[in-house]
Amino acid sequence: MFNSNLSEMKKIKLLMMVAMAMVLAGTFTSCKKDEKIVEVEKIVEKEVPVEKVVEKEVIKEVEVDNAYSRYLKAIVENVKAEKKNNKVILLVAFGSTWEQAFDAFDDTVDAYKEVFPDYDVFLSYSSAICINRAAGGENTDPRNFYAPSFWLSAFANKDIQYSEIVIQSLQVIPGEEYTRVINYIKDFANNANGDLDDEYLAGVTLKLGVPLLQDKDTDVPNVAAELHKLYGSKATTDIVAFMGHGNPDSFDTYKANVRYTELEQALQEMSPNYFVGTVDMMENFKTHVYDRMEKAGLNTSDLKVWLHPLMSINGDHGHNDMAGDDLPEDVDPENYTFAQLQAMANEEGEVEDTSWKMYFGAPGSGFKCDDSTVIPLGLLELPTVRQIWMDHTQDAIDGEPLDFYHSMYPEEG
Repeated sequence: MFNSNLSEMKKIKLLMMVAMAMVLAGTFTSCKKDEKIVEVEKIVEKEVPVEKVVEKEVIKEVEVDNAYSRYLKAIVENVKAEKKNNKVILLVAFGSTWEQAFDAFDDTVDAYKEVFPDYDVFLSYSSAICINRAAGGENTDPRNFYAPSFWLSAFANKDIQYSEIVIQSLQVIPGEEYTRVINYIKDFANNANGDLDDEYLAGVTLKLGVPLLQDKDTDVPNVAAELHKLYGSKATTDIVAFMGHGNPDSFDTYKANVRYTELEQALQEMSPNYFVGTVDMMENFKTHVYDRMEKAGLNTSDLKVWLHPLMSINGDHGHNDMAGDDLPEDVDPENYTFAQLQAMANEEGEVEDTSWKMYFGAPGSGFKCDDSTVIPLGLLELPTVRQIWMDHTQDAIDGEPLDFYHSMYPEEG
């Protein structure tokens, strides 16, 4: 019995040894197969240069869906559809939300296309407020306008790439908004977002047309002469008062507000009945304009005061600040006096919430001013004045290009 059990144990032990041998043999075989695979992979690595492996890397472009990408896509498609030339003019206005202003801008674009047939012509708004409110249809049907940065980026698109870009400021004075135009160009030339072709930026020609009243010695007298040709007959018997915008003191870049004073002086050399005031220039509000009229003894004969915007278009300021029916809340429009308004002047001398029409036409002012004495035309709607802007564009084309570009690569300067 004992021997029988011993014999059985030997058999079991023998079977276990055979099984272990088979497992070990399988393991050794697997290792050898692995070794062969590793050797093949090593050979492949040796045969494929690193450079070729890098070249085969695929970088997927992810299309970002946000307002910026949609705006840029819309402009690129627009420019592609309209592109006829290899040179382009971008007109940059502050902007507006009024239909009359839209028409004035459209007419200006058409006039530019006629005078500059070798250039494509587009219009941009520099004011984000006007862009958003125009798109929202504040005063008329919605219409899309875009900032200069979008247009310039579109002009640099690989499928467009104009060889020459002329930016024409439609500002009246070289002030705050004109400074913004210059900064848009600088940001573009220096690839502020890092998404443009640096080689293209190094070769593209950039030029800049200056505002209407850029130069004291030439532009101011030229604009005065054209305005006098248009309104000299009115200034012979009555008063013609131009309302400009102006910059608040803290934003009076380059001290450009002085152009309004210089223009009034140039106009008064032709007739003492011309005056130029502003919405925002300190000491040149409508109340200060009245003071100058009174000092000249003009407020004693019930002369008419003809009101005219001194802005590129007749927009919100022209319709409301100049020609609106605005009066302070506690003033009865059916029963108020000029003296009542004068008593409401703030510390800066301005009577707020009161339009030029209601102020100069107030009973007791010594003047007549109402809807019939409003001339609702922006300067772009006066072809001979608009021509001065166009002359600036031609001067820019004939002049030296801007030197704003600096390579994005430091070693290239």
